[in-house]
Amino acid sequence: MSSIVSRVPAASSEKALQHFEDLMAYETDCWDVHHSITNDRKDFVLLDVRGENAYQKGHIQEAESLPYQRITEEKLLNYAADTLFVIYCAGPHCNATEKAAIRLAKLGRPVKKMIGGITGWIDEGFALEKCVTASTN
Repeated sequence: MSSIVSRVPAASSEKALQHFEDLMAYETDCWDVHHSITNDRKDFVLLDVRGENAYQKGHIQEAESLPYQRITEEKLLNYAADTLFVIYCAGPHCNATEKAAIRLAKLGRPVKKMIGGITGWIDEGFALEKCVTASTN
């Protein structure tokens, strides 16, 4: 009697190798992004592709806010054509990274998704930065 897990056979080692090597071309993780930032090895632009309100409430310190709906060729003019964009959103329950990746890829820009998003970042124990707004007293 087989389990639900093994009922569908695993891919061959060759197919598995190709699949997981391919994933590395599309994804990175929170730990690798954090390590790159904290060791002054950031050779990418980190984009928070959530809405402005979510960004204001808490974001990764090195991240720039560019909600996926606003990704246009004009918004990217200040970046070299070969700039690698690492994008993140709220977490595994959010598909804003896929929407942003599609837009960036259609514009011919290199892109990787930071898997886990803000949820993964927090789960790793890394801090978020909040935007400070001026008081209107």
